[in-house]
Amino acid sequence: MKKYGFILGVIFIAGCAMMPSAKRVYAPVDYGAVADGQTLCTAAIQKAIDECAANGGGVVRLSGGKFLSGTIFMKSNVTLEIAKGSTLLGSTNLADYPVTVAAYRSYTDKYTNKSLIYGENLSNIAITGKGSYDGQGADFKGPWKKRPYGIRFISCTNVTMENVTLKNSPMWMQHYLACDDVTIRNITVWNHCNKNNDMIDVDGCHNVLISGCVGDTDDDGITLKSTSARACENVMIRDCTVSSHCNAIKAGTESNGGFKNLKILNNTVRSSAAKTCFTGMPEGDSGIALEIVDGGTMENVIVSDLVITGPPSPIFIRLGNRGRKFKQDMATPGVGTMRNITLSNIKATTDHPRGCAIAGITGHRIEKLTLKNIEITFPGGGTEGDRKRQFDERASKYPNPNMFRGKTKGRTDRLPAFGLFFWHVEDLSLENVKLITRKPDARAAIVLEDASNVLIDGKAEKKYMLEQLDSRRDSNPQPSDRQSLPQAL
Repeated sequence: MKKYGFILGVIFIAGCAMMPSAKRVYAPVDYGAVADGQTLCTAAIQKAIDECAANGGGVVRLSGGKFLSGTIFMKSNVTLEIAKGSTLLGSTNLADYPVTVAAYRSYTDKYTNKSLIYGENLSNIAITGKGSYDGQGADFKGPWKKRPYGIRFISCTNVTMENVTLKNSPMWMQHYLACDDVTIRNITVWNHCNKNNDMIDVDGCHNVLISGCVGDTDDDGITLKSTSARACENVMIRDCTVSSHCNAIKAGTESNGGFKNLKILNNTVRSSAAKTCFTGMPEGDSGIALEIVDGGTMENVIVSDLVITGPPSPIFIRLGNRGRKFKQDMATPGVGTMRNITLSNIKATTDHPRGCAIAGITGHRIEKLTLKNIEITFPGGGTEGDRKRQFDERASKYPNPNMFRGKTKGRTDRLPAFGLFFWHVEDLSLENVKLITRKPDARAAIVLEDASNVLIDGKAEKKYMLEQLDSRRDSNPQPSDRQSLPQAL
């Protein structure tokens, strides 16, 4: 197996799965499939997969049209290839998706128990080809259980998803749970037909490479989760372009097992091309979101070379205390930890005046956080009332960039800083951070609240920051020359 290695305090490995040489190509049309988009081909495709696996593995190739199917069960050593010009078309009849209960338990047991493509405890599996999957997800109505996943792999090793175009899932497009050595490369995703239309969900997996992917989704884009006790660990996300009505690149919300050794490099976030929303807002919520709210530890995270255009909060980092259990009989998780996080070489532009929150809770700070070579342009227009806003920590609430709504009339989500609002942080370093507004803003560029050991360009400037840039404690109007962080700092 080919490996990608680098040092991140410990060795970070992202697996690049290599499939065995194909012994034979199996065509479902030889087993009775009719590629007319109307004839149900589930049984024929499954026969081809079963025979391929029984003969030691190989390629099951869909070519020459549209193959309508319900649930397909993958087998070890099988590559499902969707050839150029061909489509795997999801059936719109829920009865074609049998209930499949995973042996590996997680909070996702509460979500849907149906999928178009499913595999558990398999090895050396792949979905490839220049063709497409279309889940016809708009035809599914109702709660989670009535809307299948597109693809779901659980406790599998050496998993490859490459080159295909995926669109219109009734639920999450693809869910990888407790898998090892996963490569997701050069795929295209369009998912704007239903609720919970995520692009990629990697959940408690080890050794993951996501590269060269392009996606536009109604719900979260590239999403790392931990819905069990297993950490999401050794993950590289690079060279991707993501658009979302919610959070473009996210680690968190569900965080029980935590996140370790994440590297997010050279990615681009853009506003969605879809203006009609089931969830979120057309411009999205955040560009990069890092969240721990159900216990767990997030540590050793590098986000670098990121361009963000559109989302109201280009950066959102949250340590909270929702404390959700992933098993009914387990103890309530305690507050987790976040430490050793570096964001560098980020350039962002937004038309929303909210600002960016980096917030822990009382008694639990985000630790060892570095922001280096950051430039963010905001619209400005914040008022005197905005800079004096007071609001609750909302420690137990779902983490979202707009969660800190004020107690005053109008419930605006504008933060006291037009740029970066740090709340409950420790060992914070800011280097070459530039925050710009297009028009005057009464708020400070940066506000610190319960922040200790703060360095600005290598100097301990905490006193200056608190006295001069924390506008909620400064009764004088904010000087116009502080609309961006002064280079002298």
